[in-house]
Amino acid sequence: MAQDTTVPKLNFEYWLDKAIEWGQATTLESQKDVCLHLPQLQEFLHQLYETIKHLGSTAAIQQFPLIGQLLGRLCWNPFVIGYDESQRTLMWCLCCLYSSEPQNAVELKANSWIRSLLCHLLSSSKWESNESETSTFISALGYTSADYYCHLVKNLVVSLVTELRENQSNGLNIQESISASHVNAISIFCVPLITLPDLTPLLETLLLYHGGSSKEILSSEFLEAVNEAFLKKKISLPEPAVFSLWLRHLPSLEKATLHLLDQLFSIQLNSLEEVARVIKDSLLPQAASHPAIFRIVNEIFKNALMETDGTSEVMTIIQVFTQLFLQAHQNENKQ
Repeated sequence: MAQDTTVPKLNFEYWLDKAIEWGQATTLESQKDVCLHLPQLQEFLHQLYETIKHLGSTAAIQQFPLIGQLLGRLCWNPFVIGYDESQRTLMWCLCCLYSSEPQNAVELKANSWIRSLLCHLLSSSKWESNESETSTFISALGYTSADYYCHLVKNLVVSLVTELRENQSNGLNIQESISASHVNAISIFCVPLITLPDLTPLLETLLLYHGGSSKEILSSEFLEAVNEAFLKKKISLPEPAVFSLWLRHLPSLEKATLHLLDQLFSIQLNSLEEVARVIKDSLLPQAASHPAIFRIVNEIFKNALMETDGTSEVMTIIQVFTQLFLQAHQNENKQ
């Protein structure tokens, strides 16, 4: 049965030869040839992805030893990644090669290489260095370069969000489920791009995604970076996504609580209304309706109370927080 899904070796070698021949599509002849072969290339990449997505990174590399060379060359060809379907499939293939738990220096180096390629695929600034080579292609599509890159990123984000949500809703279908390392890789390549506005739907989807694994499948680096950006108000996220972040990564919850206390102590608050506004904006009173979050926040407030010998400032903060928590809890019960 395996032969039905295996990409023929001859076909693989054909596309590797093509990728080497094209280079970075700097000549008119190579650009025309890429455009001519794009539909067949997309079909091959999709077939390759369907083959390796259930294999795991080690088995995939064993079956296709030159897969890294092929994907790497295609990722740096502006005419290949200028087609968003090819770019998306390349991203998924790279995610399949990512080792969620690298066992040696080779796998660590491979992970680093994959992360750099994934970031490159969503980084318009790197593409703009090839502006002279891609301008003809972009203008033929009817876009300015700025609009084109924005349009491409939006399409990729929509594609990733759709695939993750479909997988979440079809979680019982083991054969079609996305692997934990796959989702982990997506979270890692998001890290340097977290403040990009078009990425917000993907951040939300990842934070609300759980899959079938009992372990945390999102990178801790990703969770920490999202929390940091949220606390500094560099990004805006819906409440369910923020609450999910704090539930799946308690260090982020602790940091958010301490950040709120530091904020209240360091700024001049002239009224209880202003104290209440700052506390409510933190979303912590609303999140504390969840028992696990409540226990952590309560413990931090108790420690603050003991360490300051119950100063009036700390007492006021706790009283206002408690009132807002009770109000949020009552509203949730009504709903």
